[in-house]
Amino acid sequence: MNHKATRCQVLFEDDVLLIVNKPAGVLSHPNPHPQRNAFKRAKAGKSGIVPKSIPMPRCAFEGDYDFGNRCFSAPGGPIWLIHRLDQDASGALLAAKNPVTAKKCRLLFERFQVDRAYLALLLRQPEPQRGRWHDHMAEQKRPKFIRSFVEPRKRPNSEVMYRVKRYFPRLRMSLVEFNLVTGKTHQIRVQSAAHGCPVAGDGVYGNFKFNRKLRKEIGLRRLFLHAHELKMKHPVTNAPMTIESPLPKDLEECLLHLS
Repeated sequence: MNHKATRCQVLFEDDVLLIVNKPAGVLSHPNPHPQRNAFKRAKAGKSGIVPKSIPMPRCAFEGDYDFGNRCFSAPGGPIWLIHRLDQDASGALLAAKNPVTAKKCRLLFERFQVDRAYLALLLRQPEPQRGRWHDHMAEQKRPKFIRSFVEPRKRPNSEVMYRVKRYFPRLRMSLVEFNLVTGKTHQIRVQSAAHGCPVAGDGVYGNFKFNRKLRKEIGLRRLFLHAHELKMKHPVTNAPMTIESPLPKDLEECLLHLS
């Protein structure tokens, strides 16, 4: 589909909403200027020029991004970003086409009235096989990155529900569906690692030695985290919506190698 506002696959579109299938490696929105400048310096070398053959990471939507309003000035009209996905994750990403709809959508998120389901491949299996994790998550902000972590003795501020969908005994791994209640930075990745079941392919919070093994044995070359379902009431019509994003082919093939 040729769409002016995005190069991603469009999962749903009407007069007020645009939901796309964000691939892994694509940003939900641009990084802040210091990070972009750091990227440019790292790529430029002594010449001070970024080679044209090394593009900046692209974003899910086109045009300049207004961080204050969380809005892209996309060709054909502005696009308001409603939530984010990690750059290394894939799946359904919601945006709005006008500020009134954007405000209504963000209110749905604030009131926990949006159900976001993710699929993740974990090292080991959570016990019990269905449950909730309540943890206190905090952030460490640096000029070039943000890292989240769990503080065990503080009052919980992060909640996620999970259930094991499939277990792979050969490498002692599990395919788990997560439903986010809160939406902290890197929440599923951080809570999974804190509970002894890091997400496969996670180069920040994961098991790096096991990630190398997975690359060789099942061909996993990225974070196995995919936003596969989005449920909410339409902000204008109030009709129930369920938007699904199929598991990408590369992740499906990894599961076949595990079987």
